Parts: sequence; structure tokens; C-alpha cells
Amino acid sequence: EPMSKRQRKKLLKQKQWEEQKDLRRQKRKEKRQKRKLERQSKLDTDNEGNDRKRMRKEVVPSTLRLIVDCSFDDLMVLKDVKKLHKQIQRCYAENRKAFHPVQFYLTSHGGQLKSNMNENDKGWVNWK
Repeated sequence: EPMSKRQRKKLLKQKQWEEQKDLRRQKRKEKRQKRKLERQSKLDTDNEGNDRKRMRKEVVPSTLRLIVDCSFDDLMVLKDVKKLHKQIQRCYAENRKAFHPVQFYLTSHGGQLKSNMNENDKGWVNWK
């Protein structure tokens, strides 16, 4: 059966795509290696050592306060309490990385949330 012009073009493009697959894979691999070498050289030239430590020294604390009221956990099902716990963890982690971290407080922390955090994240006590 004769092919339409559109079908031929589509088939040709597909063949070219398959033929260049190895080339694309090789380029991605080289790009990854290049980034790895750049990171290594950056770490070698960096006298401070770890970027996170350097970043923490440049932090300017904010006067803003973030208060999370956890008094409603008795109205939540366990699934929602676990989601709240993950959200609090994420907020805490992002706040630590921020250049202008806010003062982060948990209020009325007890009940299901506290037991879930004690069970799954024993390090939360050191967040103070």
C-alpha cells in the first residue's frame, strides 16, 4: 500500500529518533559527569567545606513568627494527623535552609500528633 506523505515523515522521524538514542544517552552521561566534576572542584576550592555550613553563617533571622496551632488534632483521623506531621517536618526543614528563617512555634502540641511524632520522628524534641 502506498504511504501518505505525512506517514512517511512520521516514520522517518521515528527512525531518526531511534538511531540517535545512543547519542542522546551518551550526551546525558557526559553532562552528569561534567556536573559531578564541577561540584567536586567547587568543594575542593571551597575552604569552608560544606555549603550548608557556609550558608548558615550568612543567615539573617527574620522577626516574623510562624505559629502552628495543633489543638484540632482530636478532630482529625490518623491519616490527617500523619499528613500534618509531614507538613510540619517540611516547614521546619525549609525554614532551616532559608536565608531569612522565621521563628517557628508549635502550640497545643499533644494528643495524636505528639504520639505520632514520638513514634516516627524522635528528633523533633531537638527542634527547640
